[in-house]
Amino acid sequence: MAWRLATGRWSVCVSCWRHRSKVCCHPPRISQQKTPLLIPPSARVRALLARMTCLLVPAVACAAPAPAGHKTTGHGRPQPKIRVTRGVRSKVSAARAGMDGGTSAPPPEPAIAPDAVINLELGDPTMYEAFWREVGERAAVAIPGWSGMSYFSNAQSLCWFLDPEFEREVRRVHRLVGNAAVDDGYHLVVGTGATQLFQAAMYALSPAGAQRPVGVVSPAPYYSSYPPQTDLLLSGFYRWAGDANAFDGDGHIELVCSPNNPDGAIREAVLSSESGKAIHDLVYYWPQYTPITGAAAHDIMLFTMSKVTGHAGARLGWALVKDRDVAKKMVYFVDRSTIGVSKDSQLRAAKILAVVSDAYGPDEEDDTRLRLFDFARRRMEERWRALRAAVAATGAFSLPEETAGHCNFSRQTVAAYPAFAWLRCEKDGVEDCAEFLRGHGIVARGGEQFGGDARCVRVNMLDRDGVFDVLIDRLFSIT
Repeated sequence: MAWRLATGRWSVCVSCWRHRSKVCCHPPRISQQKTPLLIPPSARVRALLARMTCLLVPAVACAAPAPAGHKTTGHGRPQPKIRVTRGVRSKVSAARAGMDGGTSAPPPEPAIAPDAVINLELGDPTMYEAFWREVGERAAVAIPGWSGMSYFSNAQSLCWFLDPEFEREVRRVHRLVGNAAVDDGYHLVVGTGATQLFQAAMYALSPAGAQRPVGVVSPAPYYSSYPPQTDLLLSGFYRWAGDANAFDGDGHIELVCSPNNPDGAIREAVLSSESGKAIHDLVYYWPQYTPITGAAAHDIMLFTMSKVTGHAGARLGWALVKDRDVAKKMVYFVDRSTIGVSKDSQLRAAKILAVVSDAYGPDEEDDTRLRLFDFARRRMEERWRALRAAVAATGAFSLPEETAGHCNFSRQTVAAYPAFAWLRCEKDGVEDCAEFLRGHGIVARGGEQFGGDARCVRVNMLDRDGVFDVLIDRLFSIT
């Protein structure tokens, strides 16, 4: 309810009175019209109301003039126009729509000092910032304060915290790319990144009533976070059991990462038994990293926003699960651990995925559309070409052989450009490649953390252009 004052001949709300407006931009409600406050406020009351208004209206918003071409609310604040993007069908249009105004320009890419240490240990996908800067407001989302307040997105759904619009856009982008069989009875479970879903899947697959924890394995070199994530909760249901190639037993859960982190290899499960289960980590199975050779149709498949669009900060992933009972157990795990998943992240992700899919619509003649997979594939091709040239020039390192195949998405034969480089140091006397590179101002993750050789390191290929350029320059300087 807006408080209203009768100041002289004008009856205005507190906010407009505070800004010396003679015309109120917040019309009174019927109840207010019947009983207006007709007593002019004292100086003490005016001071109190002014302080309260400043708490509600930021000083910058009060004082800053409106951008050119924008209407204002009467006291300097822009009144944004709402645009609904094709492909994003919304019950709450304001929460789903991109904004034409009201946001500032993105900050420039940070400069790198000549002697700065560059950290390429993590898989932070900031390479994608350049694309989304160019997309601009078409991928922006405004979420009203009243939207998404309930725990529930759809109380009747198996995954009751899954936003229906996010689910539609996830299935839509998979159909577009053709990398997963989303229409063959698969249930979609959303999680706080693929990390939470990885835990949920292990919980769901663990046999009930087992006398000891089931072993969780993956072929080396495996993703370095698999061991600590598996054992973090000290679960009595499962435990890390190491390299799948060295595992001796029947009951197991095998983690199949394909394309593999860290070396980009295409993988299938290496173990098979009646009591064995598999979780397929397909977060890199997108056309910018590898040829899409078919729609994956495994029992459990994990994906994440961070690797398809670069939005790691959204902390949002999803699992495609074939068995309903397994999906229900995964939903239970997410429910008990975080009581669902952020609706705000799901709304933003739905808009972002819609922008990606819309760019590959039926109008093939439109060359003005910004296409994410085309952008990312060009960048990855350029980077891998530069990295292989630097490695060949120094003679101090080696890389896995380049592979290629027919991609159903691009309809042509393309090479694989993994998100990480599995770099091996061939220099005499160097036994620890991570330590060697650290001496040249490059931080990379050592191979022993992946169950591999310390002479290997994993190098992030998805950092910003400036960081990658420094990497190439420094590699060229090593002889």
